Amino acid sequence: MSASPGLARRARWRVAEVVFWVLAFAAIFLPPGKHLLLNEVAILALFALSLDLILGYAGIISLGHAAFFGTGAYAAGLLCKLVTSDPLVGMAVAIAAAAAMGFVTSFLVLRGTDLTRLMVTLGVALVLHEVANALPQWTGGADGLQGMAVGPLLGHFDFDLYGRTAYAYSLTTLFALFLLARRIVYSPFGLSLMAIRRNTLRASALGVPVNRRLVAVYTLAAAYAGAAGALLAQTTAYVSLEVLEFQRSADVLLALIIGGAGWLYGGIAGAILFKVLHDTLSSSSPQFWMFWMGLFLVVLALVGRERLSGGVRGLLARARR
Repeated sequence: MSASPGLARRARWRVAEVVFWVLAFAAIFLPPGKHLLLNEVAILALFALSLDLILGYAGIISLGHAAFFGTGAYAAGLLCKLVTSDPLVGMAVAIAAAAAMGFVTSFLVLRGTDLTRLMVTLGVALVLHEVANALPQWTGGADGLQGMAVGPLLGHFDFDLYGRTAYAYSLTTLFALFLLARRIVYSPFGLSLMAIRRNTLRASALGVPVNRRLVAVYTLAAAYAGAAGALLAQTTAYVSLEVLEFQRSADVLLALIIGGAGWLYGGIAGAILFKVLHDTLSSSSPQFWMFWMGLFLVVLALVGRERLSGGVRGLLARARR
């Protein structure tokens, strides 16, 4: 029996989804003041979406996803500084560079247990961090890559100090890549990924080319992370070693845990909550904001995440009409 009718039903847009994206794009026209924060949310949401593709759908655990984020950031930054200031060209190069890095390193995570994958992914990020630190003539080392002069978007829209153009650019990129991810997830390829996550041996016995599927999704997730890194580099006109640090990988993992892995809006919801909490707590309690963030995460892990994600999923399901 064909799975196409079921996939078609799952892929239908819900009213709540349409409302969400309309509100997100309407936020572009808000008065100046919050666009810089919204831009950070959009970038983190794209980064979390990239992690969800390998963790939530393929079951690949990673503690070094910042390797691809940093690859994209440095690729876009170096291209802007040395070749062309066109942000769209920089985005394309960043995606290609991160995808290439993902393809090469994907073969390291094909075998072994989850613990092995954790160590390998973390090791890759640490190696790239040290390589970037050892090449200050290219990366700027501890001082960061400076001197970037990002050109206007589409030749007309300059990146203003208030972040309006930056947010519009990041949100549009997020939406375009979200549409692609949505198409992939609700396809036979996406179903095969979920089969691999649930039982690798059974999926292989059913004829699913497990290794090829994992390489493909790992490369795709790396490309998405590279796009997020490029957005950060281009909208801030600065790249530092921080884009390759473990904290970057930890933040995106926390955002995905908060929102819930295994559904495309989990990373987006988690990015919104994480950034809003980070901004609110660091403003109200600069010395102890990490304590309150940690307490929130503990409570959420114990009693709240399933109810939160279940409630949002239920809302989307009820909004079909």
